[in-house]
Amino acid sequence: MVQLSNATLSQLPEAVKRPSYDRSKLTPGIVHIGLGNFHRAHQSWYLHRLMEAGLAHDWAIIGAGVRAPDAAMRDRLLAQDCLTTLIELDPKGQSAEVVGSMIDYIPIEDGNGALIKAMTDPQIRIVALTVTEGGYFIDPATKGFDAKHPDILHDAANPETPKTAFGAIVAALKIRRDTGVGPFTGQCCDNLQGNGAILRQTVVSLARLSDPELADWIDANCTFPNAMVDCIVPATGPKELELVRSIGIEDNCPVTHENFRQWVIEDNFCAGRPDWDKAGATFSDDVHSFETMKIRILNGGHQVISDVGEVLSVAHISECMDHPKIHAFYRKVETEEIMPHVHAVPGMTPEGYVALIEARFSNPMIVDTTRRVAFDGSSRHPGFILPSVRECLEKGLTVEGLALVSAAWARYCTGIREDGTVVEPNDPFWADLQIRALAAKENPQEWLENRLLYGELADDARFAEPFAKWLTMIHAQGLEAALDAYLA
Repeated sequence: MVQLSNATLSQLPEAVKRPSYDRSKLTPGIVHIGLGNFHRAHQSWYLHRLMEAGLAHDWAIIGAGVRAPDAAMRDRLLAQDCLTTLIELDPKGQSAEVVGSMIDYIPIEDGNGALIKAMTDPQIRIVALTVTEGGYFIDPATKGFDAKHPDILHDAANPETPKTAFGAIVAALKIRRDTGVGPFTGQCCDNLQGNGAILRQTVVSLARLSDPELADWIDANCTFPNAMVDCIVPATGPKELELVRSIGIEDNCPVTHENFRQWVIEDNFCAGRPDWDKAGATFSDDVHSFETMKIRILNGGHQVISDVGEVLSVAHISECMDHPKIHAFYRKVETEEIMPHVHAVPGMTPEGYVALIEARFSNPMIVDTTRRVAFDGSSRHPGFILPSVRECLEKGLTVEGLALVSAAWARYCTGIREDGTVVEPNDPFWADLQIRALAAKENPQEWLENRLLYGELADDARFAEPFAKWLTMIHAQGLEAALDAYLA
């Protein structure tokens, strides 16, 4: 067993790819906030591939976090020189490589002083984030900036010692403006429609609360490119730790992933960028079409099956695809109620993309839990499912399947699976969702009255009536009976 580190790279098993470049000569260009599995399997990998080609050696990543739990990840990564073993899981076989594009991890501190200082370094030209879809302080009612959130109120009152990543970005940009260092690009890598525009909204709006002139400077000088990111990356648990050890590597934070990646980026970088397109990324002026296809079909498809799988105690996404009724439900909803509202993009039709996602979800090597995919439904359903509902209704089309998706989510949020096992809280607003879900057993409309999520859909009988029908049937006869009725 080889303990992963710079010193032991030459001792790794022969089949494991390892960095061919001299990591000691890398210099930083990117601060990335949120060093979860997805970043290390996706953005970090693209940069690593460029470095393997002798490029972008002045764009290395410095990791960062703003939450106390991030300190544990920092300790694990620093102990192995910020190296990560990526294990690609494919039905045809697995392969492993060690990625070396990250070179340091900033200390986690109250007030985020170290993070602010790192982002003021003139070498840093991009600050990127993966902080989850629900982490951008979006008011669920207006979809604008949530200026009343306690953390935002704190950062507005204490701009030099902020709590949030966005407060730290504002503080760093103030110093860069005042010292003449200049702006950097803010790059969102989360699954949000118009993610760059959302990041701009959050940063500029927060700055405006304490320093309107700074907000104007950021808005005029910084860039926030939109992007679409895609790769299925399960969480790391005991099985993944055992897998990397079976290869012969002692890595305390390995990452497994599928054999597919996609990154479509708006080419809008105020301070330069790596040539990610030379590693397979796509620069495009029409990111919106790519992200609509991905968010509606892949992310929406995940929500179609994950809550159903959880209620029926089907633990993994690939097992959902092996379940005849869940698979048939997925296919029918995708092809009849989601796919018709998605346009083709260069190299891919909606029909081809649905087939691609079906194959990816069915990969038995990817041990992706339904619980992970069902997490934070209060962000994911409004972002990934309800836009398709609204488009169906605008065009006078059925929403029977999508209403059943919402009913399955409401059933899931009661907190008890059909086999009687307890669902541990799985949403930032779980307590409120559970109260509504339990009330909806007697009156389904109680669930839709969560206006922050459903808005005007609560009053639209074309959606509310099938939702009530399905939820009533689920509670009376079980979820499989509802699937049978829909499929019939």
